[in-house]
Amino acid sequence: MTVLRSTLLTDHGFIHGFSTRAGGAGEPPFESLNLGRGLGDPAATVARNHEIFRQAVGYQTPLFEVSQVHGDLIVEVDATRDVREVRAIEADALIGTGAVTIGVRVADCTPILLGCTRTGAVAAVHAGWRGVENEILLSTIDALCAKTGSTPAMLVGAIGPHIRVANFEVGEDVAERLATVAARVGVTDVIRSRPDARPTVDLTRIVIGQLTNRGVRHDDVGGHTFAEPERFFSYRRDGLTGRLLAVISAAAVGTEHAP
Repeated sequence: MTVLRSTLLTDHGFIHGFSTRAGGAGEPPFESLNLGRGLGDPAATVARNHEIFRQAVGYQTPLFEVSQVHGDLIVEVDATRDVREVRAIEADALIGTGAVTIGVRVADCTPILLGCTRTGAVAAVHAGWRGVENEILLSTIDALCAKTGSTPAMLVGAIGPHIRVANFEVGEDVAERLATVAARVGVTDVIRSRPDARPTVDLTRIVIGQLTNRGVRHDDVGGHTFAEPERFFSYRRDGLTGRLLAVISAAAVGTEHAP
């Protein structure tokens, strides 16, 4: 199967990966590597896909996820937490320390993974347009720094596959609200007006602007969920569909000496 990885996170020793839809088990409309539970795909198939993905990424520690609701709550986890208990919490970002792996699911929204190069602590963020408007990424960066006593310059981040500007159509009111959010981090020209159609918004530019505003080094692994049906699930394109997963493992020790 194909796992997308960030050069930046890899160079700093973080085990991580962004899934595609290739290389797993499953029947339409979930073929093949659906990693989302409770969508109608048999639980045994999803569990098999999680194991396939785990082996491909190479993480060995328990995977923590939350019940994502397009909000702004951040959950902190370590190895003392119960995986099932955390999975029931309504939130959209996690911070992990110790022997844990954390992940967020997407099917058009933007997944962002963060790692602290000094302490090995990590964060995972699920940011759709509501999350971007709520500035959940900025809040997570601030919370990760507060948790570790680090600065944003000590963090590295990666943006995963998501819907890109050509197909991210929204209403005029949402577009203006997102433009206001973008302006707060010095980003302009995020709205593309179209004749006889609703505007589209460049979420990628806003997320990059938020990372840049905080001084977090980052890269983008690429991938346009809506426009690449062979590689990615897309809720906007297909409606009933699977979910991609972005995961990152906390490092056992700090990685401050990594390049």
